[in-house]
Amino acid sequence: MAADKNKGDKRFPLFVHDNPFRRLFTPPRPFVRSFVDRDQAVADLGCGPGFYTIALAEQVGSGGKVYAVDSDEKAIRAVDRKAGKRGLGNIEAHVSSAGDLSFIKDGTIDFVLAHGLLCSMAPSERDAAVSEIKRILKPGGRAYVSVAKGPWSYVDDAAWEKILDRFRVERKGRQGFVIADRWAVVSLKND
Repeated sequence: MAADKNKGDKRFPLFVHDNPFRRLFTPPRPFVRSFVDRDQAVADLGCGPGFYTIALAEQVGSGGKVYAVDSDEKAIRAVDRKAGKRGLGNIEAHVSSAGDLSFIKDGTIDFVLAHGLLCSMAPSERDAAVSEIKRILKPGGRAYVSVAKGPWSYVDDAAWEKILDRFRVERKGRQGFVIADRWAVVSLKND
């Protein structure tokens, strides 16, 4: 991806995404187990250096597949290194915007994780990413989407509701002490 295409994106440094303090307060394995079963196909959009990716790959097992997608090449290299160290061959990592998931076939994904992704994307890219999430989800599939609130987020309350209007909302809420993430578990409206 060209550098100018990321212009305007709001990003945190990679060490913020995967560090011992984050693992202490939000361990990825229990979260992943609540959404994903063995042998499923999963897309981790805005995967960063693999905080959730590795847990997802372990959960789906060798019969499943995880697409790890991030526009930062360093993040994808970190995912590849971690997968190699753990002998995980079920991760397919891509340097790409979540607004272009052309390497994933329509209606093939059981679970999409877009945790903190949409709030860091410029509005035009965010709309493309939401369209791609809808395109790749299987009927009956679910997505977990979350956005931060505050100056580091492109998503205000109206934009958040606009995102949710494109899906059937199964659950939603807020979490966090400082950032106050807004989150939702969504599925396709026609399910």
